[in-house]
Amino acid sequence: MTSLLSRSDVSLSVQGDTLMVTGDLTMSAAAELAAAGVKWLRGMEYSEVCFDFGQVSKASSVAISVLFEWLRACQAMGVMVRSIVLSAPLERLASLAELDALTSPPAASA
Repeated sequence: MTSLLSRSDVSLSVQGDTLMVTGDLTMSAAAELAAAGVKWLRGMEYSEVCFDFGQVSKASSVAISVLFEWLRACQAMGVMVRSIVLSAPLERLASLAELDALTSPPAASA
């Protein structure tokens, strides 16, 4: 596991093709965390990635915003997102915001 960002409130690490966020993502850390993830995405050698927010203990729209930034970067680079793991609090927030499709596997092309 490689650390990409370590702050007292949140950390970002990578293991294989997976970006992992741990801690409580706050507004003050969002831009830095998003940028570190995008930088890794631009430099990585995988055609598919996973995002793991399973260790984020508080529901926050900030975490969803970071996820959207990474999804936009993947779309721009033609990288497939294989899976997205959200913690229970983030799952509830995504459901309330009707963003459940974020954590569903991509539909097979017809």
